[in-house]
Amino acid sequence: MTTELLTRRTHRTPTRPDLTVLGELTLPLARLHEICGPARHTLAMLIAAATQGPVFWITPAWTTDALNPDGMVALTQPNRFTFLAPRRAEDLLWTLEEALRSGLVPLAIAELPEPPGMTAVRRLHLAAETGAAEGHGAPLGLILTPGDGGAPGIETRWHMAQAHTPGAPGWALTRRRARTLPPKDWHLAGRPGRWRLTPSTLTEA
Repeated sequence: MTTELLTRRTHRTPTRPDLTVLGELTLPLARLHEICGPARHTLAMLIAAATQGPVFWITPAWTTDALNPDGMVALTQPNRFTFLAPRRAEDLLWTLEEALRSGLVPLAIAELPEPPGMTAVRRLHLAAETGAAEGHGAPLGLILTPGDGGAPGIETRWHMAQAHTPGAPGWALTRRRARTLPPKDWHLAGRPGRWRLTPSTLTEA
């Protein structure tokens, strides 16, 4: 029984759709994904722009940084966002879990001070699957973690950092972990509606 419970097989069914954000940037729905790197907020905005409906953005009440709607509007619609600010660290994951379990919010994002452990990640996967089973749609869960991230058991992990050149904004995007795909690097450039995602020349063949 213990062996069966700890199996590493993905819970994702073959028929579950993916959210296509841009080119090869795809995220299986009803699962939890991790975004890290200095441009993680920008990547979260791009993912939000690829979804429809409300977005829950969960951030610690004690944080000194807040999203600027004037900056968000260049990437997505700020009026789709509901901002939640739990006062206790343990309530960050609880709020994300409840949002995913309801199945009523297509995208729920939590900014975390550190990567969660395996037990918490499993609970969030199960919550997203429960939300999908309720028939309201398959919710997508994102956690934004500092540094290089490192949450165990997540479906995918993405890292994004600025790679601007004079007059040409750009970003370096890396898929660091995926259950069924290898790591890969891209260069992201352009602007909303005209994004270009091209494989990095540093990516090994």
